[in-house]
Parts: sequence; structure tokens; C-alpha cells
Amino acid sequence: MVQGIDLQQTFIRSLTEFGIPTGAAKAIWMPLPMLLMIIGATVGVLVTVWLERKISAAAQQRIGPEYIGPLGVLAPVADGLKLIFKEDTVPAKADPLLFTLGPVIVVIPVFLSYLIVPFGQNLVITDVGMGIFLWISLSSIVPIGLLMSGYASNNKYSLLGGLRAAAQSISYELPLALAVLAVVMMSNSLSTIDIVQQQSGYGLLGWNVWRQPIGFLIFWIAALAECERIPFDLPEAEEELVAGYQTEYSGMKFALFYLGSYVNLVLSALLVAILYLGGWESPIPTALIANWLGIDTTAPWLEVIGGALGITMTLLKAYFLVFLAVLLRWTVPRVRIDQLLDLGWKFLLPISLVNLLLTAALKIAFPFAFGG
Repeated sequence: MVQGIDLQQTFIRSLTEFGIPTGAAKAIWMPLPMLLMIIGATVGVLVTVWLERKISAAAQQRIGPEYIGPLGVLAPVADGLKLIFKEDTVPAKADPLLFTLGPVIVVIPVFLSYLIVPFGQNLVITDVGMGIFLWISLSSIVPIGLLMSGYASNNKYSLLGGLRAAAQSISYELPLALAVLAVVMMSNSLSTIDIVQQQSGYGLLGWNVWRQPIGFLIFWIAALAECERIPFDLPEAEEELVAGYQTEYSGMKFALFYLGSYVNLVLSALLVAILYLGGWESPIPTALIANWLGIDTTAPWLEVIGGALGITMTLLKAYFLVFLAVLLRWTVPRVRIDQLLDLGWKFLLPISLVNLLLTAALKIAFPFAFGG
């Protein structure tokens, strides 16, 4: 199996060739992945916010952002700057330490999760062999931050929102993890690179969505619930709880919640693209097109084009899923909290268990198709 281009090792090797000691090269590398991820994820959020406003406007027959930059593309930047410079208030009877820690605990794990995402053809920041487990463990930290924020605000609406967020997250993490385990079982690996490699070679027909249609639906529903998107936005249902756990927040702390929500949505879309939609793989394999045209597949220029196409395919698939999530916001009514928990515990959890057992049986019966 082809290994991914490990940026960490490549960067360190390049610096050592210039005479820099290995230890110093590793020290220089350490802050770079996080910096790269923060910049990339923030740009992704700005694009997503602009798309959401434009798609929402189209769904409601409006124009949407228009005058702040060409086609209103700078409107999210203006909103971000406004939040940064707004006064940061702490309620008089709130716990100031927990009140400040809450948004930080919510945002940091989501940004860290981007380290395992291969953004293009074998292109990953750090090739973690246990990438999927790392992401599941990081995502389980987020509800602690939400509950902390709700409790620290000393406000009944915030507390109810925090409790709802924790209950919702726990309810949907289990089916989410079981859906992912079925994919892991087929690819025989916890590495995101290996999962995409397992789907390569057959184009559109090799994608996991055909072998895991139930797992795909479970993962997408659970991911929307984890991101607290309509119809699952009960923790911040404005008609009931003002703004849930965000009620007492303003300025930069509120901006962190806002950022975390959209970063998580883009991350979920990227993970669906990687686990089920072939990641960087094109619907028609590039190697097949090159052979038809009589082009040498080892040519350096073709590898560059293949890498650029891989990044484009990954982002196209992810943003198509973001488009679906935005469209759902304006087409599906919000569910009640009891319906939300019933869906998680009574339907998705048993179905995901059956899906896992069915995958195990199919793996034994048809090893050539299910990664035996």
C-alpha cells in the first residue's frame, strides 16, 4: 500500500540537509501544524458562513450579502472583526475561570482533529496511525466544555442548554463511533490514509458509501447532531432557551463558540468525504484517464496535477455536504428533545450495532469486497 506524503518527516529532512540539527528541526516543526490548521480551518469557516448566507437567501428568495466586498464575500470577515473588538463581559455571579475555560475547551479539540485529515492525494499534516481513535477521543471532550459554560454562567437557560448539549453529544457519539468502526473493519486500519487507499482503484464504484449505505446515513445524522445543526439544535433553541449555553457570552468568547460550530461542521463534512466518498479519489480514476491518453503516470507534472485534483475533489465533496446541511436547515423542522434522544438511543444505536455485525458477516462471506 502506498504510504502518504508525511509533511513532518519531509520538512525535518529538508532542514537537516541545510545543516540544521535534527532536534532543532523538530522544534521548528512543532508549532507549524497547528498554525497551518488554524489558518486553513478559519478560512474554511469564512467560506462556509458566506455560503450559508447565500444558500439561505436563495432558499428564501432573497439576495443575501451583497455590498461588503464582491458578492458580499467580506461579510463574515466584518462579523469576525466586530466580535473581536466587542466588549468581553463576565456576569457578576458567574464563575470567571470556568466561564473562560468553556469556549477554549470546545474549540481546541475540533482544531486538533484537523491534524488527521488527509487533504489531498496522500497529503496529511501528521500521519497518525490511530487517527480515527484520536478524532473520536477528541470529539468526546467538547461536551465537557459546553456543560462547563452552561454551569459557569449562573443562568437557568444556559444550564439547560449545557445539559442538553451534553445529553445530545453522548447520545449520538455511540452510533457515530459504531458507524466508523464498520469502515475501520473493512479497511483493516485506523489510519485515514489507509481508509482512502482502500477505496481507490475503482473510481466511483470503489467508494465505501455503496458498501456502507446504512453506516453513511447514521454517520451523517449523528454528525449533524454533534454539530448542533437544525433539526438537532436543541441546546441553543432560541424560542425556548434564548441562546442556550451561549446566552451570557459576548465578544471573543462568543466568537469562539461560533467558530467552533462551523469548524466542526466542515470537519464532519471532510470526514464523511474521507470515510465514505473516496477522499481525494476522483469518480473516474486519474490513472485510467492517463492510460487512455497514453500519458506516463510517473511524470512529475502529472503527479502535481493529480495532487491538485485530489485536494479539489476532497474540498468539493466536503462542501457539497455542507451545502446539504445548510439546505436541511431551511427544509426540516426542529425536533423535540424527547424525539432527539429517542432517535439516538432507540433507533440509531441498535441500527448501528446491526450494521457492525452485518459488516463482520459480509467481511467473512465476501472478503474480496469487504476487506477480508
